[in-house]
Amino acid sequence: MTRSQYTFENPVTRYPQVEAPEKHVPEPGTDTDLEPHADHGEETYRGSARLLNRKALITGGDSGIGAAVAIAFAREGADVAITYLPDEEDDAQHVRTQIETAGRKAVLLPGDLTDRDFCTQLVNKAVRELGGLDILVNNAGKQLFCESIEDLPDEQFEQTLNTNVLAMFRITKAAIPYLEPGSTIINTTSVQAYQPSPLLLDYATTKAAINAFTKALASQLASRGIRVNAVAPGPIWTPLQPSGGQPHEKLAHFGTQTPIGRSGQPAELAPAYVFLASAESSYVLGATIAVTGGMPTP
Repeated sequence: MTRSQYTFENPVTRYPQVEAPEKHVPEPGTDTDLEPHADHGEETYRGSARLLNRKALITGGDSGIGAAVAIAFAREGADVAITYLPDEEDDAQHVRTQIETAGRKAVLLPGDLTDRDFCTQLVNKAVRELGGLDILVNNAGKQLFCESIEDLPDEQFEQTLNTNVLAMFRITKAAIPYLEPGSTIINTTSVQAYQPSPLLLDYATTKAAINAFTKALASQLASRGIRVNAVAPGPIWTPLQPSGGQPHEKLAHFGTQTPIGRSGQPAELAPAYVFLASAESSYVLGATIAVTGGMPTP
């Protein structure tokens, strides 16, 4: 039997605990350099036309969770545009291949989300290239650990805020005029919004802000038939972690603090995004789905 997201397995042993990489991955981090490689569902995700002919824009869609979501959306029948930094071109091309192999259109939008003008331009280009837009996934994120607030540079705090919150605001604002009733917005928050690590002061702050933004916007747009929700990942193995997201010495134990006892893989996140993007979740608004390996959230 071919393994897929529907395969009945013990979740504790579905994936092995990742082994700490020997080398540091330079920021922003790419899946090409990631060891061990993450699972985005390339060999396992099986679609069932749940998003047939939908048009999706995913920020940070070249690697990690964004890549897994892009692959899943394409296999569910959606055309997909992804944003990424120019240094992540190899990863983006891999995702393009996965989307096109699924028989769907792929649009690549390289650029820097901290650039205000780029945020507007990417929405307009995505709409033009896709022929519309009805799913927006605000997923791109910046995460760098810092031991102490005294050592946390203003520039890092501002860049984390710009990438994780301001870009989300600008892209969402630019996208809303194109969204028809039935459209969806999905934001990536984090378990860090509920259990903030002292090493991730700026990152955790932005993830809490994303939660509040999601719930307020969901109420604002509900009467227009546009649903807004979020997904809160726990410790997921992505290029963010070995490229400065965690101290190198902590990577050997990354995710072992969860009740399930291991870190998660991006492929384990994709079904939550598919559910929130599909009509199956038509009565779900302002929700945050926690995919945390059992780490508690309110």
